[in-house]
Amino acid sequence: MSGHNKWSSIKHKKGAADAKRGAIFSRVSKEIIQAAREGGGDPALNARLRTAIAAAKAANMPNDNIDRAIKKGTGALGGAAIEEFTYEGIAAGGISVIVNCMSDNKNRCAADIRSFFTRHNCKMASSGAVSYKFKRKSRFVIEGDWADEDKLMELFLENDADVDDIQVDDGSAEIIAPPDAFAKIVAIFEGKGITPTESSIAMIPDTMTEVTELNVAKSVQKFIDVLEEYDDCQAVYTDMELSDAVAEQLAAEDEE
Repeated sequence: MSGHNKWSSIKHKKGAADAKRGAIFSRVSKEIIQAAREGGGDPALNARLRTAIAAAKAANMPNDNIDRAIKKGTGALGGAAIEEFTYEGIAAGGISVIVNCMSDNKNRCAADIRSFFTRHNCKMASSGAVSYKFKRKSRFVIEGDWADEDKLMELFLENDADVDDIQVDDGSAEIIAPPDAFAKIVAIFEGKGITPTESSIAMIPDTMTEVTELNVAKSVQKFIDVLEEYDDCQAVYTDMELSDAVAEQLAAEDEE
């Protein structure tokens, strides 16, 4: 997730189309491993693991790969332990950036992330320096027939689910909810046969920083792209919001 506006949806679709299968498998495998390590290997009792498995199947990951990742997480298979790390910093235009990583080599990962910040004229910050601007939230993206605000709102009301916000744009619905509502919403979607395009506990900014200059938007997006292409990076969060004019210019260039 590289923002919280229409442009993030555009980039998500482009990234999904362009991403290499190996990179997708790597990210999903790490999420399965971490979910199984924290909550156990039984998907019925572990909402995070269920959603990670659903994402793996959506990416056409073979069942053997999924089973192996679960066993790694539970300790049934050997191998180096995978840990989660978070890095913070400031990009062009004063945009706050949070980078979530999973790696079996913390020193290598930290050095690589620091190098990315330096090469793109961004500044790394100490823990908490920008994360105070964000809140942990459950985040889901739905596409297709269920990407309808009224239908989703009725579904959540019927099931007494706590939801903060629903935004629908261009055939895609983004649902933001409290972090402790994650498991319940997963269960609601499962009951209706709805498979989210994205589902995670994400870092959502309290307020957005609007970017009105095209060169700043390009600089930040280039930096985000580099981070998201890095094997150990699981997610990138920012408080960037593009002005309508800049979003239209970027979308037009992307279509060329």
